[in-house]
Amino acid sequence: MTLTIRHDWSTEEIQTLLELPLMELLWRAQTVHREANPGYRVQLASLLSVKTGGCEEDCAYCSQSIFNSSDLAAFEAQMQVEPVLKRARVAKEAGADRFCMGWAWREIRDGAPFEAMLEMVRGVRGMGMEACVTAGMLTDDQASRLAEAGLTAYNHNLDTSPEHYDRIITTRTFQERLETLERVRRAGVTLCCGGIIGMGETLTDRASMLQVLATMDPHPESVPVNGLVAVEGTPLEGRETFEPLELVRMVATARILMPHSRVRLSAGRESMTREAQILCLQAGADSIFYGDTLLTTGNPDVEADRQLLADAGVQASWQEQEEATSLATCTPINSSDAAAA
Repeated sequence: MTLTIRHDWSTEEIQTLLELPLMELLWRAQTVHREANPGYRVQLASLLSVKTGGCEEDCAYCSQSIFNSSDLAAFEAQMQVEPVLKRARVAKEAGADRFCMGWAWREIRDGAPFEAMLEMVRGVRGMGMEACVTAGMLTDDQASRLAEAGLTAYNHNLDTSPEHYDRIITTRTFQERLETLERVRRAGVTLCCGGIIGMGETLTDRASMLQVLATMDPHPESVPVNGLVAVEGTPLEGRETFEPLELVRMVATARILMPHSRVRLSAGRESMTREAQILCLQAGADSIFYGDTLLTTGNPDVEADRQLLADAGVQASWQEQEEATSLATCTPINSSDAAAA
């Protein structure tokens, strides 16, 4: 099979993929995944909320918005640099090789908070881990300084389709999201950009959101696929839990559209069975967030995820590193030993 990387997908084509019989969709996604990303290797990423609550955006799904009445809406001071780096070291020891840090901001503040962010990025990179930041909108200068500090990726999700967007967020436009992504690209930092299902959107909305991602050139290097975690005190608290197989379909379609992107199985895993999560891995998900908390919502614990990957026959990135280290330190076989073997 020869992969054709496209950036001209239409919403109609993508909706047709989403509507395929599940077995057909999985077969196509699996074929693309095996060609583009040989082997079953899953990156483990850890996510920490560095600054929680007090956000000036009104995202209907978010517990950290000042417009919502959840317990987390109130402002909490930003964590200091060393405690954040300590958490990064713990994550690395547990097997994560990407450390993601979140700030509940509408936009990055210059001054001491931003300088601390740069120091955290440099510290995480100094441990040999990938560093990802999500902190709202940013300027060209801020994007450049983050790139100079060694930032691997900037997360800025689309959340939903352009058509459904103003039903979820009114304090920032969809176009402003795209402009932030363009600034990140110009600075030479990779993109982490995906969305959420289960927020009352239609199938066409899901296709439209994927169409925006799939027509970016290049595609986002990282595409998180989230299922809504309905938090009490938010406008979406009463939403029914998303259907897990719908998330499987989103993962599979994202893999077909963006063969070389890392598709991240993200929020909502706690409400999914192990079997549904394994289907997502089969459909082309090659990263999970690792650790018992995702910013402010729950996530399966580390041991449960290790068992999940083992049962699925999937090798995590930390296992690959250990295997390489083991091979590098073992005693070489001399020619006579090889002949005897």
